[in-house]
Amino acid sequence: AAADTVPAGTFLGFVAEGTLLFRRGEYGKAWSADELSMSAAFQALKLRAGDKHGLVARSKCYLKLGDTENSLKDAEASLQNDKTFSKGLYQKAETLYTMGDFEFALVFYHRGYRLRPELQKFRLGIEKSQEAIVNCIGSPSSVKLENKEDLCFVSRQAESKKANQKLQIKLPKDQKWTRKQEPVRNPKTERQLLGELYADKAYLEKLLKDEDLMESSTKQGIKVADLVLSGISYLDTRSKFWQQQKPIYARVRERKLRQQRWIRDKKQKPAEVGRYIVKSMEDIDMLLTGGTPEESCKKAEHVLKTIQGWSGDEVPNKNELIGNIYSCIGNAQLQMGRMEAALQSHKMDLELAQQNDLPDAVSRALDNIGRVYARMGKFQQAIDTWEEKIPMAKSSLEKTWLFHEIGQCYLELNKAEAAQNYGQKSLQSADEEGDVEWQLHATVLVAQAQVKLKDYRSAVVNFEKALEKAKLMHNEAAQKAI
Repeated sequence: AAADTVPAGTFLGFVAEGTLLFRRGEYGKAWSADELSMSAAFQALKLRAGDKHGLVARSKCYLKLGDTENSLKDAEASLQNDKTFSKGLYQKAETLYTMGDFEFALVFYHRGYRLRPELQKFRLGIEKSQEAIVNCIGSPSSVKLENKEDLCFVSRQAESKKANQKLQIKLPKDQKWTRKQEPVRNPKTERQLLGELYADKAYLEKLLKDEDLMESSTKQGIKVADLVLSGISYLDTRSKFWQQQKPIYARVRERKLRQQRWIRDKKQKPAEVGRYIVKSMEDIDMLLTGGTPEESCKKAEHVLKTIQGWSGDEVPNKNELIGNIYSCIGNAQLQMGRMEAALQSHKMDLELAQQNDLPDAVSRALDNIGRVYARMGKFQQAIDTWEEKIPMAKSSLEKTWLFHEIGQCYLELNKAEAAQNYGQKSLQSADEEGDVEWQLHATVLVAQAQVKLKDYRSAVVNFEKALEKAKLMHNEAAQKAI
């Protein structure tokens, strides 16, 4: 915890302590954590009066305790000497939003976003303010303004300050506990606004009828009536706020549009689909190269299922993409030692590629199928598959690898002459590419084939050439083997 690393009694110590306590309070640790956090914020500001970070910290505490007036004062004070202080701008916007002053909140969310566009919280603030404004007054097309001389823009801030009461209500000593008469609200409407809190309010109102209990006090000397009334007042304030933020008519409208919205969300935008696919394929590849084929396979299978549920309109290259994912699954299964499953996955990739006339995908699938056959010890099937791929190889480097693997399979089958032939082809392609490492591999293959053919003089010459290349590459393991 930050509080453990800063000396107690210092400004930073109080700030760290207050931050820690505030976070605890956010997770429902009762009001005590918020009150202690507030105390720490006060102590910090005593040591460094007017510090903008301390003011923001105290503003957060006030806001959480329902004291929006003081929360706004501290937020504005934090901006007094630095109008570009992003934390102060955000805290002021949050307070205005909580007060129901959505238009002014939107202004300050925008100011913060212009200064710090990388901070997501400002963008989210803009979105929720715009949504709240639309919920209150409807969409722009539904609002018609007349150009009158006496028309002016009036903030709801003053009204909001009056509407929002502090959590603690103090009654004069000679005044008996009574509730100010509020307009009677339909219970059904109130239940919709308060949700789960409606039962709490009903319970508190029931307690008001117990006169003996209302006259009693707690051990701390606080009258029970004050506590009950403050709770009811808080719930009234919240219901007013929620009524502003999302009125009942807005909720009805939302229910009517929910089905349409669900259909719209299901049909994601092309940009969103593209981002999802790119990110998913990167994750699959990263997991595979990072040595976790099981996780890579699970991720690929999940993405495959998702894409199969999309239409061709949403993913124009759907079949090509599905083939690519089957290829990824096959590679992961190969690393996991699941040979038969890997073979089936790569065959699915080949089938889709042939059906949709995708030559590059056909080449990729043949490449992988041959690799699986070779790992299974089925060298002739591997040779047949890779020889089918030879016309599709585009680069010298690809040919180098392909010829070498075919030659290695012939060597395993004791067909030394064919192995030597493909070894020489591999060496020629490696020379064209100028790749020293593959020149080394190809030369060793040729030498091994010549040993099988009992052409020892040529084998020695080629092993000596390979040794020179291994020394050039500082490959000690290859030097020892040669």
